[in-house]
Amino acid sequence: MRRSRALTVIENGTRECLALVADTALSGRTVARELDAIIAYRGRPDVIFRDYGAEYTSSTIWVGPT
Repeated sequence: MRRSRALTVIENGTRECLALVADTALSGRTVARELDAIIAYRGRPDVIFRDYGAEYTSSTIWVGPT
């Protein structure tokens, strides 16, 4: 049985799903492309939370001003 991976991007305030990509593997290029598309449409976020799956080990990335 092949494992699957999912990239889910949720806007915390509204709980709106901004992206949902599923595949057997997700490259950094795929993640960057999806995030770039969201930023182009919605603007750059101040903070990104990430979670790496079953361990539920979340952490925060502060994007901050450029």
